[in-house]
Amino acid sequence: MFRAPTASGGGGGPLTSITTHQSPNSSEMADQTHHRAARAFQFHPARPAIIDLFNLYLGRSGREKSDDLVREPPNKTQKRVTAFNRDLPPPNEQFLVDFEQLQNQFPDREQLRTVSESVLVSLVIQCSGHAPRAEFILFALRNLYNISYINWDTFLPSLLSSVSSAEMSVSISSSASPQPAVSSTSLSQTGLLPSSAPIPNSSNFQAASPASPLNSVHGIGSPSQSANEPSTTPLSPVKSSDVNTGHHSRNTMLTRDNAISSLRQLCCKIIFSALEVNLKPSTHADIFNHMMNWLVNWDQQQQGSDEVDGIKSWKRDKALFEWLHNCLDVIWLLVNDNKCRVPFYELVRSGLQFLENISDDEALFTLILEIHRRRDMMAMHMQMLDQHIHCPTFGNQRLLAQATTSISGEAAINMRYSPITYPSVLGEPLHGEDIAVCIQKGSLDWERALRCIRHALRSTPAPDWWRRVLLVAPCNRQNPQGPTPGAVFTSDMICEANIDRIVELLRLTNSEINCWQEWLIYSDVFFFLVKSGCIDFVDFVDKLVLRLAEDDHQILRTNHVTWLLAQIIRVELVMHALNADSRKVETTRKILSFHKEDRSSDPNNPQNILLDFISSCQNLRIWSLNSATREYLNSEQLQKGKQIDEWWRQVTKGDHMMDYMNLDDRSIGMFWVVSYTMAQPASDTVMGWLTSAGPAELPGPNLQSNDRISMMREVHPVPISLLSGFSINLCLKLAFQMEEAMFSGEHVPNIAMVETYTRLLLIQPHSLFRSHLSHLHQRNPSILNKPSATLLVLEILNYRLFSLYRYQGKSKTLMYDVTKILSTLKGKRGDHRVFRLAENLCMNLILSLREFFFVRKEGKGPTEFTETLNRITVVNLAIIIKTRGIADAEHLLYLQTMLEQILATSQHTWSGKTLRYFPPVLCDALIGRIDKRGLAIQAWQQAETTVINQCTQLLTPSANPTYVMTYINTSFPQHRQYLCAGAWVLMRGHPENINSANLGRVLREFSPEEVTLNIYAMVDVLLHNMQLELQHGHSLQDLIMKACANLAYFVWNHELLPLDILLLALIDRDDDPHALRIVVNLLERQELQQRIKFYVANRGKPEHWLQTAIFKRIELQKALGNHLSWKERYPTFFDDIAARLLPVIPLIIYRLIENDAAEAADRVLQFYSTFLHYYPLNVTFVRDILAYFYGHLPGKLIFRILNVLDIKKMQFSESFPQHVNSSNAMCPPLEYFASLLSNLVHNVIPQCHSRVDALSNGTRTMINRNPTASPPGSTNTYDGQKAFYQIQDPGTYTQLVLETAVIEMLSLPVTAAQIVTALVQIIIHIQPTLTQSNHGLHGTSTSSGQGSVLPTSPSGGSTDSFGRGRQNATSMGFVSRSGYASQQLSCLMIQACGLLLAQLPAEFHIQLYAEVARVIKDSWWLTDGKRSNSELDSAVGYALLDPTWAAQDNTSTVIGNVVALLHSFFSNLPQEWLDKTHLLVNHLRPIQSVAMLRIAFRIVGPLLPRLANAHALFSKTLELLLNMMVDVFGRNSQSSTPVEASEVTDLIDFLYHIVHYEGQGGPVQPNSKARPDILALCGRAIENLRTDVQHLLSHLKTDANSSIYAATHPKLFQSPS
Repeated sequence: MFRAPTASGGGGGPLTSITTHQSPNSSEMADQTHHRAARAFQFHPARPAIIDLFNLYLGRSGREKSDDLVREPPNKTQKRVTAFNRDLPPPNEQFLVDFEQLQNQFPDREQLRTVSESVLVSLVIQCSGHAPRAEFILFALRNLYNISYINWDTFLPSLLSSVSSAEMSVSISSSASPQPAVSSTSLSQTGLLPSSAPIPNSSNFQAASPASPLNSVHGIGSPSQSANEPSTTPLSPVKSSDVNTGHHSRNTMLTRDNAISSLRQLCCKIIFSALEVNLKPSTHADIFNHMMNWLVNWDQQQQGSDEVDGIKSWKRDKALFEWLHNCLDVIWLLVNDNKCRVPFYELVRSGLQFLENISDDEALFTLILEIHRRRDMMAMHMQMLDQHIHCPTFGNQRLLAQATTSISGEAAINMRYSPITYPSVLGEPLHGEDIAVCIQKGSLDWERALRCIRHALRSTPAPDWWRRVLLVAPCNRQNPQGPTPGAVFTSDMICEANIDRIVELLRLTNSEINCWQEWLIYSDVFFFLVKSGCIDFVDFVDKLVLRLAEDDHQILRTNHVTWLLAQIIRVELVMHALNADSRKVETTRKILSFHKEDRSSDPNNPQNILLDFISSCQNLRIWSLNSATREYLNSEQLQKGKQIDEWWRQVTKGDHMMDYMNLDDRSIGMFWVVSYTMAQPASDTVMGWLTSAGPAELPGPNLQSNDRISMMREVHPVPISLLSGFSINLCLKLAFQMEEAMFSGEHVPNIAMVETYTRLLLIQPHSLFRSHLSHLHQRNPSILNKPSATLLVLEILNYRLFSLYRYQGKSKTLMYDVTKILSTLKGKRGDHRVFRLAENLCMNLILSLREFFFVRKEGKGPTEFTETLNRITVVNLAIIIKTRGIADAEHLLYLQTMLEQILATSQHTWSGKTLRYFPPVLCDALIGRIDKRGLAIQAWQQAETTVINQCTQLLTPSANPTYVMTYINTSFPQHRQYLCAGAWVLMRGHPENINSANLGRVLREFSPEEVTLNIYAMVDVLLHNMQLELQHGHSLQDLIMKACANLAYFVWNHELLPLDILLLALIDRDDDPHALRIVVNLLERQELQQRIKFYVANRGKPEHWLQTAIFKRIELQKALGNHLSWKERYPTFFDDIAARLLPVIPLIIYRLIENDAAEAADRVLQFYSTFLHYYPLNVTFVRDILAYFYGHLPGKLIFRILNVLDIKKMQFSESFPQHVNSSNAMCPPLEYFASLLSNLVHNVIPQCHSRVDALSNGTRTMINRNPTASPPGSTNTYDGQKAFYQIQDPGTYTQLVLETAVIEMLSLPVTAAQIVTALVQIIIHIQPTLTQSNHGLHGTSTSSGQGSVLPTSPSGGSTDSFGRGRQNATSMGFVSRSGYASQQLSCLMIQACGLLLAQLPAEFHIQLYAEVARVIKDSWWLTDGKRSNSELDSAVGYALLDPTWAAQDNTSTVIGNVVALLHSFFSNLPQEWLDKTHLLVNHLRPIQSVAMLRIAFRIVGPLLPRLANAHALFSKTLELLLNMMVDVFGRNSQSSTPVEASEVTDLIDFLYHIVHYEGQGGPVQPNSKARPDILALCGRAIENLRTDVQHLLSHLKTDANSSIYAATHPKLFQSPS
């Protein structure tokens, strides 16, 4: 049966049991598992027999191989002679019979199969270049599979792995340094040439290679070559002397290319056969990965082969395209929708479409085009409508991260913001330095970045924001560093935006508008940016010169630019550029070129004087910096500097001191000039002003010499109008000198110096801010060890600067630092003053926080807060969560832990009336807390006898004073906490019954926290005893009056207890019906009223920075009372018992409203509304309380709450007072709401660049900051930018405008549904309304221009853009006042409406979802049942066009506008509030058409990338999308017309993508894995789909038998048994 095989002309030598497994590369195969098994079977007894059988049928013999190793290479004649004397192998049909005979010899079928597969893998690699042998191998594989001796699921991975290793070895071998000849050794190392023994490599020996599988140029079975015809390729054996080295190298490359081509073709044919049956998903994945690898690296074979002659290149390309087409055919079979062996999404994320060198082949190009099409459709669902104009407004303190970052909680504290992101090719948001530097200037992404920076320069967010988004300019980097992950703004962007701002301010200046305040604000920011190193100063000067030279209207007419550069000329980086940079001379000349001669009509104006002399100041500074540039200086300006010196000598000669309170305008201007030339003398002069009254000794009885305190007498503080013109350099020097005098000087500073110091910090919030506690510690670690220094810095922080800290984003840091002070003092006896001040500061800081915060910086262990602060923290968390939401849904996971930290040492529980207003997430966490108030009374009753005995000895009028120390040293803590309660019992309504002197002394000797516990215990006992007395028939009114009289004895008569803590303790017991009545009674008592009036009379106006009169220092005992001022002598500055109530009264109002005591709240506000003007957070308080109790406040109380604000200074809409006071609750007209949105567009939404550039001649129409309050036609008013000190709450002007709009919405006497309906009506009809009101302007500005943020619009459709029942909302005249074209304004008003709605409480969101769903479902073309699917699909694509595109052709649609509104709304919502999105989907369901399904996906889809780090919310939202799929494609769906699954392939691709996006926690990577629970969720939903749709999503399961993702990640997914 077995005949001896004859010699073969090619296709490889005989396979032996030795050669195959002694290949040097067999251990390097990719599939290590298979090859370990293969090695185990290499000595199996069946192996030699199987090898002999295959050698027989392949026509190969061992004798031929051994001859080849010793003979000389034959010439062509010899080869022809031997070629026709060969025996033919047996016929193929005989093979199975022979194999079955062999099979009978080896009973272990599985082992025989494994050995057969191992042999066949080697044969495929060896014989792929020989067409007949390759065809036989295909024949054998098919037949062996039919008799179950081939398992495709084990054979194919092994084959592909071996092929990869072989190709890699060939590539390494052929790409090595050129060799004189191709040795058999080098080829055997590739695993492609079987060799029985190694052959030495010799430069004089050309190995014969008739048996090599690398000899075929043509494909498998090519008619140009057969087994009976010898090869005529250049690979025929020749002597090495016949060719040169270069020719040999080309032959080697051609050999490699042809071998790989043949091998790949054979593999593809094998795969075609295998794909005829059902393979495992893991096998499909293996095949797909190898095919993709071949395609991606298709051109690697051609590297270095450019010199191959034409005929060879043609042959090689033909072979290439044959395997390439086979490979493409395999891929199409894998991704075919009918089978979906591999989801098409794998092609989308493969990156194949981004090949740099795409083959000139139509089939490959077709596949790439399809990938691009599917990718673009899928990416659309990742991005919101008009996302390119989404931009941070700085209208609220929360900065939402639009990109997902997987970081730890500790790292999140210092996480860099991503204010904007750039969408990737798959739609996901990207950011980081490496992304930013790739943005091309002039692109839409570049303009979007500049739009954000320009808006920041106008609205001046905190330096903390800048630090997190900026990059240090390359020239300023000290050490090489990797890319910054969060940064999205390069130094070039910052440079261009700053130049734009300068040009904008120059235009305002040239239009004779007084914008000096804008220049001052900008110079502060500009100084900060330059000092931080994010601007390349030399490059900035170059670009500024070019920009100003481009302007045709000579925009530079004043010295403002020279003044701006003079502000920064002392910055170290600038001095380096002017001193050491190679371009220093050129840069200096350019700086000097900005000088303009002053032509002011008012030469005595301080600003004009400064601008007139500023060039001289600059020249003098440059003269002192570098002698090399002196020749370029203006001699006239240097001479002019003598005038400055002369003026300074005149005003400082003799002992005469300038009267800084009565300086004329010229003197003010000249002093400003001096601040630029002689900063140190000017600083000394200011210090001299503030200390001019000299010191005085603080009076006191019987003082020792070392107890005496010297204090500076009071003078006028330096007016802010004078300070504002100081150079920043002078401000820095002054701040330093003042800190030295205040905290380390020998005299107590006067209030004037402290006030002036705080004014400096408020004027320059960017350039002068310092974190005081750490800053002072760094200057001198011992400073804060002095109680006087600690008291002073705490007073400054509490009464002057904590709003600045909130603006800077440093409130939490300061809170942690102050908490450390509290933790060291709360157990220390006697330090009540500094402790209560620090506690009050911490109270203010907690209430100032408007985002979720951690109570411990380290995040572990119980808080270091006091009991009072713990309770306030929980209340503020409730306010934050309910009124502003939680920006990061992950914080919800920490909420329970944080509550445990807060309440670890607290026994307090909140009443049901309070909890009913708490947000559900917080209420659920607290509802299970055990009420231990009854236990507190039991503990009192157990200790009462002992406590009363001790109090009798201590507090009787005739008590021995010496018992005080005995009591303090011997009493137990559990008894000491009831001292005040015992005193209360002993009083029996008569305060004179107790010894107040002893009680006061003991309380002062207690630790502060012991006093707090005494107050809480006394309140519990007081209320308990009142209940008992009521049961005995006493009058409630009498009991309350008596209780209040006794408390007044404690607080006012003898000042034994702090009033603020007492009031907080009482309102925390609102479970008792009488506690709040006592609080109100105390607040209405004359003692407190008089105290408040005294405070108001002595403090002046709430705007302390405007006060020019001498401050009155209140005597220590009068300011703080006996308890706090006991042993203290250090005087107060701003501290006062009344001021301590400022954070307490708002909490009392909250508690009264919670307990339905609206009348009482109204009375309290009536008494204290004027006093609350001093509360630094009054805007925040009004906004939050209206939101917290929205829908539960009577109109009268709302109006009273509004009076907490100084309404005259608030920029409410003109008609707002009429609407809020209206007796009939009618919804305001649409004009009112449209005007409100227009105001937000003007002042909050970032400007489009075209708005700035449209009027380059400087005659631009100015935007009225309060357009609704201006008379018709008044378009040129300009209120100017507000400095920080004018708007400390909320902090920026954009925040103030937005918060004012929110307050208006919350105060209107109409329902949330009415307001939302009005806003939605405006949005859906916004384009026609604005076009009608444009008065002819809209035709002039439709072109977007190069700098426009709006892209060019595609051609519009011809359908009805506005649906049926269109109504004219209003004939608004906003466009002419806005400076925008109507198309731009309409899109920005949509953004403004979304932003406004996102600030409102959840009631508005619920109504918005209902109204939007109604508008969408009422669209006539969706409800028209006669429309075909293709018509609906076309209509959906048209309807969902971005409004910025559609508006330019006036083709906007109702649905497009409302979806854009929702997306603007979503982009501004905190993540926690996105939880209610399901309400919108529920309103839209059941979804019965693909059109509605696409709309729903378009609405909800873009949320999912943002929720990738919020797993629970992501799962919930994904489930919504899947359920909507089931509505349309479910087994029991009620769809009106049958829909093919192929119509929603983009939705299916999107589902695949978003699942991987969430698994990665960000942009999808090649190794991204889906989360098992997400796949389980998908799997459950997929079971309900139709079969034709189900298989398209079958890979989103956890079943390894159907999902390639489950199969390829076995550690994550368990295959069902």
